[in-house]
Amino acid sequence: MKPLFRGQQGPTVFWASMLVAIGCSYQWGQAGWATEKRPNILLIEVDSMDGRVMGCMGYPAMVRATPNLDALAKRGVLFRNAYTNNPICCPSRASMWSGKYTFRIEAWNNYKGLEPGTPTFRDELEKAGYLTQTFGKLDYLSGAHSVRARVTAWLRSANIERPQYRIGPPRVIEEDLVRVHAGDWRNADRAVAWLKDNAKGDKPFWLYLGLSLPHPAFQTSRYYLRMIDEAGVDVPPLDQYDHSVMRYQRLVKNWEHGYSDEMIKLVRRVYFAMIAETDAIVGHVLQALRDCGLEDSTYVIFISDHGENAMEHRLWYKMNHYESSARVPMIIAGPGVRQGVVEEKLVSLIDIYPTLMDMANWPKPQDLDGHSLMPELLGQPSSRPDWVLSEYHDTACNTGSFMIRRGPWKYIAYPGYEPMLFNLDEDPHEIRNLAPQLPDKVLEMDQLLRSIVDYEAVDAKAKAYDRASFAAWREEHKQKGDYEQLMAIIFSGYDGVNAAKAKPWTPEDEAKVERWLKGEQ
Repeated sequence: MKPLFRGQQGPTVFWASMLVAIGCSYQWGQAGWATEKRPNILLIEVDSMDGRVMGCMGYPAMVRATPNLDALAKRGVLFRNAYTNNPICCPSRASMWSGKYTFRIEAWNNYKGLEPGTPTFRDELEKAGYLTQTFGKLDYLSGAHSVRARVTAWLRSANIERPQYRIGPPRVIEEDLVRVHAGDWRNADRAVAWLKDNAKGDKPFWLYLGLSLPHPAFQTSRYYLRMIDEAGVDVPPLDQYDHSVMRYQRLVKNWEHGYSDEMIKLVRRVYFAMIAETDAIVGHVLQALRDCGLEDSTYVIFISDHGENAMEHRLWYKMNHYESSARVPMIIAGPGVRQGVVEEKLVSLIDIYPTLMDMANWPKPQDLDGHSLMPELLGQPSSRPDWVLSEYHDTACNTGSFMIRRGPWKYIAYPGYEPMLFNLDEDPHEIRNLAPQLPDKVLEMDQLLRSIVDYEAVDAKAKAYDRASFAAWREEHKQKGDYEQLMAIIFSGYDGVNAAKAKPWTPEDEAKVERWLKGEQ
């Protein structure tokens, strides 16, 4: 049997030259490189932020909306082409925290992340002598999220063409409310208080702040809406090719508010305003860093777990490999980092773990899949591969999705379905699938993807997990006598659906499940 992973590790940056570059003295000890003064690290990870939608990325609507992120980019490196490893929360974070691709850790969906006790970069940082603290959303371990999250993920390839999601229309609070998403502000306040309490400590620190913004529901206030340049809010063009997997996704995501130009623009304005609030929270924390005199001695990393379609391709939420869902923001500033640099190389969240190890002057585990970003941060030569990989095995996608990007070309393989191929230079909106017209380029990109991962074997493994997991859950709830009721609720949109109003689970629906369990579809 072919191995599932055939990628190669790039060489590490030499410790001594890296330490000299960031101005630390060093010596070699039993534990590795030991410095007289290690830098602090602040990692801010937000949820569902399209990496293209910032002023510093040249996004027209955001010229006045992201001043703090724009300022961070001016004193660091802005990675223009950063990607998620998996366009949904838990698998993305599980991959980043473990430093390994989804297919290696089998963190298939929002219910199946890392198992407790799996080594993470936090463990290594603590071994390196760091004081570590987290506030806000983490979401990288197994067992969280709703019943719907697990059942719709397990049943994805059964092609149950019923609603699996429901969301209200975009909402604007008619007042100048600053703290719209109060939970995120509370976590930011806790991070600020922690910074002040630990600013003079003997240990270097690693502080993680996880925000839920700008994750839907789409809600903002007039305060943030005014920051958005309305003339820059576009209506994305329609796809010229309606892929069958995306057609299924559109159906089960169940957008109920229409596709008029006015509605699409409102959704996008509100989403952009939520990014403006995200920026304000980031600014609140960065100001505390300055007030504590820690800015010059602290690396700051700003990222998101994945993006948000925000009505591109007439879709909301994430769960696909379009740019709106798969591109993420990545800005890094700190000691020795080049300032005001825009880096065009393809990078991804898999690179965060090895980068943290280099920041901490600590040896990297040998089995990481990513490559440190330190060469790009310091302006040194890099042997980084010229491609990035992402995959998806979760809800609202009726088969696995495997994305490989190299240069302007993005190739997406869907086992059992036709692939998609885009030239992002010529078609940044990804509305023209070139796969039928360019078979030679399809073959080239498919061979590259297969040289990294045996994606058909991975897809079969994930689907086998789905069937076994659902079969066990189904039997449990048949014994309890609530199986049909739960299925009716789950496949009527679930969120906000009263059980009495749910569409009944029919014998025809169950027959489809039965055929799927037997492998007949």
